Amino acid sequence: MLAVAEAVIAAEPLLTDADRAIGDGDHGIGMRRGFLGVQEKLKAETPETPGAVLKVTGMALLSKTGGAAGAVFGSFFRAGGLALGDAEEIDAEGFRAFLAAGRDTVMKRGGAAEGDKTMLDALAGALSACAEAQDLRGALAAAAEGARQGAEATKTMVARFGKAKTLGERAIGHPDPGALSLAIMLQAWHESADHG
Repeated sequence: MLAVAEAVIAAEPLLTDADRAIGDGDHGIGMRRGFLGVQEKLKAETPETPGAVLKVTGMALLSKTGGAAGAVFGSFFRAGGLALGDAEEIDAEGFRAFLAAGRDTVMKRGGAAEGDKTMLDALAGALSACAEAQDLRGALAAAAEGARQGAEATKTMVARFGKAKTLGERAIGHPDPGALSLAIMLQAWHESADHG
């Protein structure tokens, strides 16, 4: 998760530019602030299970990120942490449970669905891609690629939520910043597991 935090913090200019094109331009700044909070929390505490790490991450994002992104990503990680329970390790099945619980919570909380030009498009791509993976590394690799493709696909969509909704078809050609954020997170998780 520290590698994920580093990747999101480093991507702040990219996320800010993406949000400037179709939103308020503050997504990258908020995500950077949120993941600096995640780093701080994870260095101060020592969560004992993967689920606990995800819950700490979610709480830090909820309290530090601000705006819709804080609510969405904070809820996503918290729900995923709850889904893992007290399991001492995360395997492919646990990883899928984390993604699915996060998806269900975000959909319930915000009312968005796949195809609405949100982070759910990257998440749907990730879940679909890792459905058959047998081990965690395979699941992470597949999910990272699926999320990348899902984020890329948001370029062709008309937004149904957030500031971008007011742009109508003018939002076409630009990726959703939340979808980009999720793709960056899953790519960093995959790379850290690969090199860890």
